[in-house]
Amino acid sequence: MRITLAQIDSGTDVDRNLDLIAEYCARAAREGSDLIVFPEYSTYEKSRVDQSFVDMAEPLDGPVAAKLQATAAHYGIAVVAGLLESSGERDGSGEEDRAFNTLVAIGPDGSRLASYRKIHLFDCQGFRESDYIEAAPEPVPVIFSCGGMSFGLMTCYDLRFPELARILADAGAEVLLVCSSWVPGSAKTEQWATLAKARAIENGVYVAAVSQTPPVSIGYSMLIDPLGTVLHGLGTEPATATLEISPGAVQAARDQFPTWRHHRLV
Repeated sequence: MRITLAQIDSGTDVDRNLDLIAEYCARAAREGSDLIVFPEYSTYEKSRVDQSFVDMAEPLDGPVAAKLQATAAHYGIAVVAGLLESSGERDGSGEEDRAFNTLVAIGPDGSRLASYRKIHLFDCQGFRESDYIEAAPEPVPVIFSCGGMSFGLMTCYDLRFPELARILADAGAEVLLVCSSWVPGSAKTEQWATLAKARAIENGVYVAAVSQTPPVSIGYSMLIDPLGTVLHGLGTEPATATLEISPGAVQAARDQFPTWRHHRLV
């Protein structure tokens, strides 16, 4: 099957972000892609998570998700993108005080295949994502199927937790989709690449690591094969890359290094 990495520069204009997503979907469809993968916070992004993220949150049957589903159906392509989902959590005044950082997977017919609420929140480098984002109340791994392959969903900081990648691989994932807005900082670009390669090698899976562009994030989206080779990497500008992936490559890597069968510690 063919997968497209969509490295975009989302901002605070939701309509502009949705138009940008549609533009990239059209491009991927012309290239014969089966699935296009966008970063976390695809529909609303800024340099700091704040109350506006809560204010912009909607239920998964709200207008933003509906527009994503309509776009997928219009271009006949599966879409994975990050959005803000209302959590229903209320503060003392009765107002919603936190949102979920959620990935949605949408089929080429516009149906919702899966949704994943971020498990590990980024409370690092002076950031406090948990002040405005609620972690998934039940840390359940999420997998969906598309184009004859199985995909596991991860969001940004999740990449630092190898147990999640292992659980997804053990549950059948052949490709890990790591949708991110990887915050810049000392050694962060090196960590991004190293961790993504490690998750691929450890589990014998493809890793499609897709990030927002600078200045909010670092860019450098990449597709890594199940042996840890970077098949394609993007720079720091908005861009797409469409590549072939196959279950045969996953099986070949696992036959050569069957670590998924050898591990003894749970």
